[in-house]
Amino acid sequence: MRFFRKYIFPALYGLLVYFTVRLLHDTDIGQHFWEREFYINAIEMACSILVGYSAIYIFEWLFRYYDRCWAVQLSYKGVVKELAILVGANIILVNLIFMPMDIGLHSTQGLELMPWADVADINMIPTLYAIVYYGMARSSTWLKAYVLNKVQLEKLTNDQLETELKFLKAQYHPHLLFNALNTIYFQMDEDVPGAKKSTELLSNLLRYQLYDQQLLVPIQQELKYLGDYIELQTIRASSKMQLQVNFDPHLTDQQIYPLLMLPLVENAFKYVGGKYQLNISARLIDNEVVFAVSNHVPDMVKLSNEFGGIGLENLRRRLHLLYPDKHQLAAGLQDDCYMAELKLKLQA
Repeated sequence: MRFFRKYIFPALYGLLVYFTVRLLHDTDIGQHFWEREFYINAIEMACSILVGYSAIYIFEWLFRYYDRCWAVQLSYKGVVKELAILVGANIILVNLIFMPMDIGLHSTQGLELMPWADVADINMIPTLYAIVYYGMARSSTWLKAYVLNKVQLEKLTNDQLETELKFLKAQYHPHLLFNALNTIYFQMDEDVPGAKKSTELLSNLLRYQLYDQQLLVPIQQELKYLGDYIELQTIRASSKMQLQVNFDPHLTDQQIYPLLMLPLVENAFKYVGGKYQLNISARLIDNEVVFAVSNHVPDMVKLSNEFGGIGLENLRRRLHLLYPDKHQLAAGLQDDCYMAELKLKLQA
């Protein structure tokens, strides 16, 4: 194949140019080239073969020059620039060989001027074939550039998403830490064992957030984390609060992304009031995890109708990044309760 490409194909390329020119020219004037004197056809075919070898050599040299001097980037300007140089070189080559040949043959036949039709044919036909050859020869290069651009764009997008996710995830740390430290501070004077327990719970929570950074975690780890968080929050909650927590025992090794349920629980503890009833549940339904939180709210909060704030917005953004088209989040005020339900479709 390499031998054919290097030694046979250029001659065939030159003959293809020649026979195309002859076909158009002879059709226009009603002539048959095989009826002409043999030496004329022989000279024209020899010059055409010379053009074929020279053109292919120049094209391949230009391709190496493009790759060496210019970064391979798929762009309209890049293609136009390469093609313009190639076409210009091809036109110069064709006129250097075909024009003297045609003028010489016309002079031997007693013709002084070269017809404009011949000038157009020997410039246009080789140019069209040069463009076709460029498209075929450079297609693999542009395909490689296209794939490389797609890979780089995907890598850049993934890096940006990873950075954004880390930022959103990190925003949960300060709020949790400040609340827990505030609780421990007041426990130190009245309930030292309780303060120790709170410190232990806080340690577990921070360890999970700081060190368990794998992309997916078993849901039982996430529920264990939520259990520690709920226990820590109940220490600083009102004694009037009626808390019910129900986690489905079938939720064990299913893989989910971490820290997606925390904002809903955090929001519930923040706004609970009125009858001080707070319900938290996690269920496995078909191939979905359904996490629901409901809490009674005081009248002043109902009037403002503002819940969640930046925490809920961050949650929506993380869900959009981690579970595109695979989640449902509904949250809003219903009578005296604020209801939030998160559905996550498990990974197949």
